[in-house]
Amino acid sequence: MGRSLRAVIDLKKLGKRTIWVDCDVLQADGGTRTASITGGCVATAIAINGLVSQGKLKDFPLKKLVAAVSAGIYQGEAILDLNYPEDRDAAVDFNVVMTESGEYVEIQGSGEEDVFTSEQMTAMLDLSRDGITKLVELQKEAIIAAEKPSSGDLDGLAASFQH
Repeated sequence: MGRSLRAVIDLKKLGKRTIWVDCDVLQADGGTRTASITGGCVATAIAINGLVSQGKLKDFPLKKLVAAVSAGIYQGEAILDLNYPEDRDAAVDFNVVMTESGEYVEIQGSGEEDVFTSEQMTAMLDLSRDGITKLVELQKEAIIAAEKPSSGDLDGLAASFQH
């Protein structure tokens, strides 16, 4: 998670500060690492917003949002956001971390049980980009909701994570 967040933070603007981000994924049936990166970015943005609003930071050091997903080849098909059984039985397993503007931070993948083609890799990367685009929109909603929390916003946000 640290590498993914450092890739999108201007450390000079952060100054001599350390932001500790500790993620406990409370409910998951798949990739807790990817969930930690996506949620950790939201927590970092909210923390930085607080530092800026308190006058403790002059410039906003977060350059872009970053999110992560898992993708894989399961039963011959490229799929996104593998759950535990899919991850366990996938022939190929990828983790992809991207910025909100579509730049790659990390691609980590391997043939767990089989080899894979460039076409399959492209299919997994395309699915990952689409999934990350949707996650970034949810990240933005969460960051905005944290700025002005109301019971309706928080209820709606909570409901979106239950699907």
